[in-house]
Amino acid sequence: MSYDIQNKEEIFLTLAKIVYASMTGNTEEIADIVAEAFENLDLDVEIDECTQVDAEDFEDADICVVATYTYGEGDLPDEIVDFYEELQELDLSGKIFGVCGSGDTFYDQYCKSVDDFDAAFAKTGATRGADSVKVEMAAEEEDIENLEAFAKKIVEAAS
Repeated sequence: MSYDIQNKEEIFLTLAKIVYASMTGNTEEIADIVAEAFENLDLDVEIDECTQVDAEDFEDADICVVATYTYGEGDLPDEIVDFYEELQELDLSGKIFGVCGSGDTFYDQYCKSVDDFDAAFAKTGATRGADSVKVEMAAEEEDIENLEAFAKKIVEAAS
């Protein structure tokens, strides 16, 4: 993030909130990569497992991110279904969002939960800050670079 030093004009974002669902740890790692990228861009970050928070906690954040995996034939993980349903009832106008997650290309509905959350956020009035990032199973070097670019683009959109 660049600041206009001449005019002493700075944009302060108070909080990026990341909520994740992870069965194997892959999606938790994805969420951690995004959180670290946000921290490296001087943002305050809260990261929580989806059963530990309510969707309305996003109302207190400037940037809202969900990291989820896709289960079976394109299903949302059981533990994030309530969060997903609550999210669609919120008004997050003025917020910036992003969605990332993991999946297995073995299934026809690769990373469908990522797409489902993208659509749910769109219903809230929030603005997409970056295209979703989908990771085949665990994050490799290229995925890490994509996730870091995802975080940077979201911060730029919020500025």
